[in-house]
Amino acid sequence: MNLGKRLTTGVGCRLDAFPSEPKIVLHVGNDVQINDYVHIAAIESITIKDRVLIASKVFITDHNHGSYGANHIHTSPLVPPLERALSSSAVIVEEDVWIGEFVSILPGVTIGKGSIVGTMSVVTKDIPPFSIALGSPAKVIKQFDFEKNEWVRV
Repeated sequence: MNLGKRLTTGVGCRLDAFPSEPKIVLHVGNDVQINDYVHIAAIESITIKDRVLIASKVFITDHNHGSYGANHIHTSPLVPPLERALSSSAVIVEEDVWIGEFVSILPGVTIGKGSIVGTMSVVTKDIPPFSIALGSPAKVIKQFDFEKNEWVRV
């Protein structure tokens, strides 16, 4: 793990790093605040850049137990979950992102700079910079218009 300056964490914070070879798989930038009962689990690469605010009870992972169609690979449901080969894809949370309470961020996702992910959202696809996304699965509902200097519906 590479943990940046002035990182703060709440109670029950769980940071897991299980690389398949010796390397850093969890990168946390400077001035990041991770609140209570957050679980971040990395086997390939999770990068959380500077000034990110993560509310309580958030889950961020770069991997699954098994593969369910990615690259046309399908794991049999007859194999117990703990015996399934792990599949992974990098996660990136850009600078100045705010992640709301109870959010799950799944493998292969990038959340763009300055974005907000609303409470109880499940992020399965990339969120563009300067967007507000919410829902399950999360969808962009607003983007910041720099000419108008306001959030506008999309």
